[in-house]
Amino acid sequence: MNESEAAVVVEGVSRRFGSVIALDAVDLRIEAGTVLGLLGHNGAGKTTLVRILATLLPPTAGRARIAGFDVVSQPREVRRRIGLTGQYAAVDELLTGRENLQMVGRLLGENASWSRRRADDLLERFALADAADRVAGTYSGGMRRRLDVAVSLVGHPVVLFLDEPTTGLDPVGRNDMWALVEELVHEGTTLLLTTQYLDEADRLADRIVLLARGAKVAEGTAAELKRQVGGSSVRITVREAADLEPARLALTPLSGTLDVDLESRTIAVPVSGAEATAPIVRALDDGGVVITGLEMISPSLDDVYLAHTGHDPAQEGTPDEHDIAPPDGPPGRRPRRPGRAGAGIGGRGPR
Repeated sequence: MNESEAAVVVEGVSRRFGSVIALDAVDLRIEAGTVLGLLGHNGAGKTTLVRILATLLPPTAGRARIAGFDVVSQPREVRRRIGLTGQYAAVDELLTGRENLQMVGRLLGENASWSRRRADDLLERFALADAADRVAGTYSGGMRRRLDVAVSLVGHPVVLFLDEPTTGLDPVGRNDMWALVEELVHEGTTLLLTTQYLDEADRLADRIVLLARGAKVAEGTAAELKRQVGGSSVRITVREAADLEPARLALTPLSGTLDVDLESRTIAVPVSGAEATAPIVRALDDGGVVITGLEMISPSLDDVYLAHTGHDPAQEGTPDEHDIAPPDGPPGRRPRRPGRAGAGIGGRGPR
């Protein structure tokens, strides 16, 4: 890969399924050794883009390059450099954890000795050594997810795609997966992380691209995106509704823009940072106002999503791209299941 080129470059990529536009002229770049969070609701186009970048689905228009190689004209070179973990763990449940990893090593063209060593390394790293010789069908959801990620790393991929890696995991499993992602990034892996969890993107991503109905509607760091929707505020709750007017009078010299809510007995005061809290408390004390609550309110990625789409990310959705995608290939041929296809991509391809 040319050192001046980003690890992943997407230029005007679109994808149609009949009359449905799943992706609409999407552009993005992922610099080497960073995490790009691809954020959006179900059906926003996240998985469609991952399938295109993983050479599993051709774009209708536009082009994309992985480590300098075109995903359409040079798919073999791309596959040698990527790893993919789909939305659902794609491991063979009839094989042990060790056998799953060794099988992928052999499929990548490595010999039995190399495959055994690589399997042992990954089993140890992913805290699966004690369960290495148990069939994967007996693993918990979190263990299967860790094995699935380990499978995608067998071939030392340059770029790793994690498509909603914490789907179906409990809070402990999610935290374990987050720690794993942070470890991979620390080691220099380039990651494309798709997620519909705003807190996940906020914690893990260096940059975030927000997709809505197939189109890119925002891009930036989490902090940049939050600044676009406004600053922080301090919300004060007073003891009685009658205290609101004295509180407003006490706070007006600090800020001419106050949001007073009679029903909740609160006043929101725009501030530039947490250091502004002390003058607010002093002003209320000098005014003889008794407060029962004080809270710092900062913009969240939920606010960013609402600002750019006008919809609540927890409620918005369109049919998933797999539901509207016609079978690829000649008539009568069943398409490969996208989740299973991901299991065959783990770095260096057959030689």
